[in-house]
Amino acid sequence: MFYMGNLQSFLAKGEDTGGRFALMECQVKPGNEPPPHVHEWEHELFYVLEGAIEFYVEDKILLARAGEVVFLPQGKPHAIYIRSSHVWTLILAQASGEHAVGLDRYFIAMAEPATSMSLPIGAVTYAMDDPSHSIRVGAENGIHILSPEETAKELPHYPGFGVKRELIEEEQLSLSTV
Repeated sequence: MFYMGNLQSFLAKGEDTGGRFALMECQVKPGNEPPPHVHEWEHELFYVLEGAIEFYVEDKILLARAGEVVFLPQGKPHAIYIRSSHVWTLILAQASGEHAVGLDRYFIAMAEPATSMSLPIGAVTYAMDDPSHSIRVGAENGIHILSPEETAKELPHYPGFGVKRELIEEEQLSLSTV
């Protein structure tokens, strides 16, 4: 599926797992990040296969590179920046209570069938889309899109949605060993 300028494959959907988890493979590029948000029904885990992602969670900034995992607990506001020219990641959403996972349903509702296995060119992204659409679809699936005021309070180090970030050079992406 093409989702807001990204390419996603659904390896397991909530409907296939009794609503307990969903597993997605995603290819993403800078500028296609989602707005700051909170998962009200599920935990989210990122396993980075290629590239680098910067995560903002509370007052923390985490940089995850290939081979690293970031766990985002249910109820924690967060935001991301893609810090390399391309990121390939696995996202696992795990239901944390009585609700079924909603992240996969959200992605599908916001997406369209892919026409190739390459990132789409000229796709609508969050920066271009009517925010009321993603806010409504998110709320239906247990995802709360943060307002600018909520973001400033909950993510004090987050530079802001749509702010361009410097890319990490390819030679800096591999983990250094000592």
